[in-house]
Amino acid sequence: MKGYVFHGPGQSAWEEVPDPAVKEPGDAIVRVDAVTICGTDLHILKGDVPEVRPGTVLGHEAVGEIVETGGDVRTVRPGDRVLVSCISACGRCGYCRESVYGQCRGGGGWVLGHLIDGTQAEYVRVPYADLSVYPLPGAVANEDAVLLADIFPTAYEVGVLNGRVRPGDTVVVVGAGPVGLAAIATARLFGPERVVAVDVAASRLQAAKEFGADAVADAGEGPEQLIADLTGELGADVVIEAVGVPETFELCARMVRPGGHLANVGVHGAPATLHLEDLWIKNVTITTGLVDTHSTPTLLRMAAAGRLPTRRLVTHTFPLDHMQEAYDVFGNAAETGALKVVLGVPQHEVVPVHPTV
Repeated sequence: MKGYVFHGPGQSAWEEVPDPAVKEPGDAIVRVDAVTICGTDLHILKGDVPEVRPGTVLGHEAVGEIVETGGDVRTVRPGDRVLVSCISACGRCGYCRESVYGQCRGGGGWVLGHLIDGTQAEYVRVPYADLSVYPLPGAVANEDAVLLADIFPTAYEVGVLNGRVRPGDTVVVVGAGPVGLAAIATARLFGPERVVAVDVAASRLQAAKEFGADAVADAGEGPEQLIADLTGELGADVVIEAVGVPETFELCARMVRPGGHLANVGVHGAPATLHLEDLWIKNVTITTGLVDTHSTPTLLRMAAAGRLPTRRLVTHTFPLDHMQEAYDVFGNAAETGALKVVLGVPQHEVVPVHPTV
């Protein structure tokens, strides 16, 4: 088969790789029908994630069909259409028993496209399939479902839930890329008074308005003053960092109110300064996190009901074998306007759901 292989910082290619095979009784082999590219993949290519070894197939999000399972797999079988989660869960370790799957100590966690071959290929081996793939309802198309493998759970869990968004809050989302936009959309589920988006790109600020931001601010034009003006000089109740560079983290720390929450979602490849000389007295809660995907079943139900703006995030589609072109478009989002790119073809006919009388 073919897959998109990481060969070291700045080096990657769509090339022939060995077909995956069942190695453990809990494995499933999935034929990839739709896959997307994550900002984390770009961090890997820049060398920000040194654990990824040269020769690894990238990718950790996919929709596809089960073609083979190990002897212990009970919840899916060949022919099932499934969502491949970005997180694998052994289900037995202490973290998994608390639904903290991202910290799995039994061989799971973020392994696809990180520690083992990932989803940007024609086929992928998924370990611990019973807890790591999700059968898909007919009402959810491939292009919608693939965004629930990582982007929406990450924004919702690491941003909105960790940030403790509540009714009446002022929420600031720094970074209006795909995760930031998903954070805006899912923060609105909790009835905040206002959501403010901060970014440097005018196109992404416009997208933020379409996803529910009440106000937007250019990151280069002093957004701190806007937040101060909107909150009577108090600061935001919740600030979500969705970029992953030191400057944006420090900007978030300046905008959070005393007693507020700063939820870091961005993948950081360089140290950021924590100004404890300012923060020590402010009762600020700072959270970091890798997504656990415990919310995926809930988000799938919401997507099936049309409650999530998943498809609106997809700006470009490509055949699966146009992986390098898709990376070029996604990696140059400032010029291309890309939000999410999806590769593959919609092979599944969506079945409308009609209420029974």
